[in-house]
Parts: sequence; structure tokens; C-alpha cells
Amino acid sequence: MKKLINDPHDFVDEVVDGLLLAHPDRLRAASETRRALVRADAPVAGQVGIVTGGGSGHLPAFLGYVGKGLCSGVAVGNVFSSPSAEQMYEATKAVNGGAGVLYLYGNYVGDSLNFDLAADMADLDDIPTRTVRITDDALSAPPERGTERRGVAGMVFAFKIAGAAAERGDSLEKVSELAQRTVDSTRSAGVGLSPTILPEAGRATFELADGEMEIGIGIHGEPGSRRGPLETADEVADTLLAVILDDLRLGADEQVAVLVNGLGATPLEELYLIYRRVHNTLLDKGIGVHRPYVGEYATSLEMAGASVTVLRLDDELTELLDAPADSPFFQQ
Repeated sequence: MKKLINDPHDFVDEVVDGLLLAHPDRLRAASETRRALVRADAPVAGQVGIVTGGGSGHLPAFLGYVGKGLCSGVAVGNVFSSPSAEQMYEATKAVNGGAGVLYLYGNYVGDSLNFDLAADMADLDDIPTRTVRITDDALSAPPERGTERRGVAGMVFAFKIAGAAAERGDSLEKVSELAQRTVDSTRSAGVGLSPTILPEAGRATFELADGEMEIGIGIHGEPGSRRGPLETADEVADTLLAVILDDLRLGADEQVAVLVNGLGATPLEELYLIYRRVHNTLLDKGIGVHRPYVGEYATSLEMAGASVTVLRLDDELTELLDAPADSPFFQQ
């Protein structure tokens, strides 16, 4: 294992220290432990607060999407571990501007349990909350069990659209409805090429043989749908996009946003190879790409691999997707 770290047990706290020191004009700690971070200007009076959260190891997710036109706050867990309900509650209090708070996070058991507990704590303080769980990973469960699917890179679209709605002054009910509409219109599929190594464990989270890939692998190393010999960029792109198109039932003349995401150790050049194939295939099917995103948006430390995410757009989602946003990791 080769990592540029200090004591593995201090890894997350030192990362948070670095973020706060580098971006004091955009982020501030909302708890003594500094495991709850919020926009520097939080709370914004009369504006719905949006709190996300999850394990560390996924930068820019989740920490990177706190800012104007995005999330208002975040609770930070250890690597691949859920934050505590108390950390989520601290973020909730810090972003509450009187219009309520939306909990918007990936569909993982620990996160769900703790956010539900945080909602109970907020209720005692008369802070209204709503919850939308992100479930875009099309290969993590079949369509008939869609509510069991994991949240992966599609979270970026949910943060962007819900954040824009909150920024323009929408109510908690409207922001929640738009977040859910975005989740329902988003699908992702990914491929893993090599494992990640947890700082404290010092060993790989799974094993892949040389020359092997795994379709559908999760961002924590959860098992995928199949393993096989490494394919070309075009073949991988075709496989991932076919899953998404079939699940979303996209047709000609529709408009979409596309995100090609690197998992931490895949060169940007390879991501653009995948985007090239996805873009051309969509055009061949009469589907327009309104806005593309290519880069690292939701990683898994140094895992090699990539994912493709497609969002079906309507007029309102398009307007919100195109609205300005600004965080240390996302500007538009």
C-alpha cells in the first residue's frame, strides 16, 4: 500500500481540516467535531436547507457539493461509514433558515437509519424535514425493487436541481418533489477495474484478476452483476448505456444530461473515450444531449473504473440544471 497519509486513524479529520483551511470563504464547521460542515453563509433566512451526508472516501461527494445552488450542509462519516445521527442533526440546525430542511442522500442502510433519527431530533425542535433517497444505480437491484437501489454518481444531478430550486425560493414540498423527480429520472451503471484500499485496513476491499473487469460494482466494492475479461472503451460504454436506456425507456426526441464519472484512478482521457461513444450512440437514437459532465464527481479513493449516468430532462429540470452553482468542487 502506498498512500500519502499520516496516522490512518486521523485521515478523515485531517482531510476536513485541509478543506476548511483551503476554503474558509465557502465552508465552515457546524460542530465541535467538525464532522458537520455547512455553507459559510448558512443559514439563509427563508430558504430551504438541504443536508446530505455519507462516508468519506468519495470526494468530491459528499463534501464537495456544499455551496450556493447545491446542498447547504453535510455530515461526514469515516471512510465508507455513515455519519452519526448527531452529526446530521448538527448540520440540520445550522442550515435551518425557517423554511425546513430536505435530507438528500444515497440509499444505504446506515445513512437511512441515522437520517431518520436526525429527523426525529429535528422534529423535537420544530424543524420540519423531508427525505429523498437517491437510488440511481440500475445494476444494484432490478426495476421491480427500484427502491432498494444504491445511490451513486446520479446524486450530483439531485444536488444540483434541488439546490437550484431552494436557491430560487421554492417551498420544502416543491424542493422535495423536484429532488424525487430527478431521482426517478436518473439511472447510472458502472464498471470497476481495480480495488480501493481503506487507509485503516491497509488492504484491498475486493480482488480482481489481471485483465478482468466487473460490471455493476458498487462505490464501496459491493459485488456487481458480472465479471469478465477487460473490454474496449466502446464495448464498456455500450454495455453501461444499454442498461440505462432499457431501464429509463428513453425514446427519440428526448433530451438528457450525461455524466461520465471516474472512480478515482482512471485517467480523464479514458473517461472522454467513454463519453465519445455514449454521446454518438445517443445521437444515433435521436436523443439529444443537453449538457455533458465528464470528470471525477463521486469517487472511491483510488479505485479504477468509471460510471455513466443519464438524466431524462423536462423543461423545469432543464432550467434548474442550467442555473448557477458554486462550491469548492463544482462551479457552473
